Amino acid sequence: MKEVKQFFQRHLITAPISFGSWLTMIMAGGMNVFAATGLMIALYLGGNFTIKQIQLSSNVKELGMSRSEYKHIKTQISEAKSKIKQLNGLYGQVRSVQAFKQVYEMNNMSKRILTIVRKNPKKFYHVEKFFYSHLDSAVELTSKYAMLVNQPLKDQEIRVALQHTRETLGDVNKQLEQDLRGALATDIEQLQLELDYVDVTMKKNKPLLEMKGEMHDDRK
Repeated sequence: MKEVKQFFQRHLITAPISFGSWLTMIMAGGMNVFAATGLMIALYLGGNFTIKQIQLSSNVKELGMSRSEYKHIKTQISEAKSKIKQLNGLYGQVRSVQAFKQVYEMNNMSKRILTIVRKNPKKFYHVEKFFYSHLDSAVELTSKYAMLVNQPLKDQEIRVALQHTRETLGDVNKQLEQDLRGALATDIEQLQLELDYVDVTMKKNKPLLEMKGEMHDDRK
């Protein structure tokens, strides 16, 4: 959401400035239309790039990361997005209800993890195995299962391989579940701290509220 907001901010700043400069160069400066248009495009692209770099620096500073870290995480997010899209495309190729359910769960959990990391890139370090290993395993095993289940021959060897793949997909499902828990861990801890704080505050204020209630009753 922040990236979309910053995208519009960049273009809302550079577009009017570039167009205003274009009008000034033509009307006040008497410049050739083609030359002015070329300069307008250059101003637009240059301004957009400059503002983007400023926004990037601000984001990196806010997160307490280096630029290389931030760019690496963004690359991992982009690659994970492509892998999830690939996993999503395998729905129609699995013919087992159990396998379909497993693919659905893996796809759903992967999307949730990706959303969490996109919102807070620092969460990447809580789920590195998801990006480097677990998501790859999910895609590879699902592709293998889809290939096997669509074979015209279903001999004993293929049946055994299918069963083994389904069991392994179950293990990968558990790994993704742990990854999701890892991504949510700090949020759950923060929520618990806030709940504990509210609970303690309420307990401290309870005697005062009871005293005020008694005083009110006495006045009556």
